[in-house]
Amino acid sequence: MSKIARPAKSTPAWLDSMYNNRALVPDHARHFVQWADASEDAREAHICLSNIAYGDGPMETLDVFPAKQANSPVMVFIHGGYWRSLDKSDHSFIAPAFVNEGACVVVPNYALCPAVTIPEIALQMVKALVWTYRHVAQHGGDPERITVIGHSAGGHLAAMILSCLWKQVDKSLPADLVKDAMSISGLYDLEPIMKTPFLKESLRLTPAQVKLASPAYFKAPKHGKLYALAGADESAEFIRHNQLIQDAWGKKKVPVCELVPQRNHFSIVEDLSAPWTELHKLAVAMVKAA
Repeated sequence: MSKIARPAKSTPAWLDSMYNNRALVPDHARHFVQWADASEDAREAHICLSNIAYGDGPMETLDVFPAKQANSPVMVFIHGGYWRSLDKSDHSFIAPAFVNEGACVVVPNYALCPAVTIPEIALQMVKALVWTYRHVAQHGGDPERITVIGHSAGGHLAAMILSCLWKQVDKSLPADLVKDAMSISGLYDLEPIMKTPFLKESLRLTPAQVKLASPAYFKAPKHGKLYALAGADESAEFIRHNQLIQDAWGKKKVPVCELVPQRNHFSIVEDLSAPWTELHKLAVAMVKAA
């Protein structure tokens, strides 16, 4: 932890100003309405198998957008919301552009804080990926070609998943179950998050949980690469986090560490669903290369 450089003056008010994205983007509600409308359209226009259980918990469900043919690459998308809000149904809009490129898309849900802890959410995502590996062939996906993309808290979870020691989960699983991952506006050092006032009551982070669930504290994963991107118009802290994971894991493991021009914390994820954007093209190339 001591090797991570953090801003010297991280007062409570400053932390709120850096991490409260809804306050930083005054028209954030417009993005949420747009996501919901586009997601409803996506589920109507494409085959969507909804609320498949990957575990026993009420929130341990996922949606599958099947591939158009067998043995297709698989993209698992993990939504954001500071581990305390939003839902997979808000993010169906991500799927069509990838299905149209020949992928099978899986969108898992997870329980939200404070009902669970962030480490528990990470373990739920492990279960979702195990389900995907074991069942995705039924939906046209190739279990040997799984990649993960996450936004915000989902970006954090994508990095956690890339670090998973799958053989310790189940010896029958491949060590490289996830081939590569992309983290968009991800968070990799939870220590400042633990101290951010507007998040404290819902996340209830402890120092032990920070250590357990901060990818920047981990050794670089043995398998796969991470593509780290953030919006150029995001706060200085989100930009710091984006660089932090490359500094922690190295350029070989994090070959892409970029800021997307003229994108904030919410508009950047919309690029993922827009085939003409560089972010989408990078994501599709990652998925197809798996």
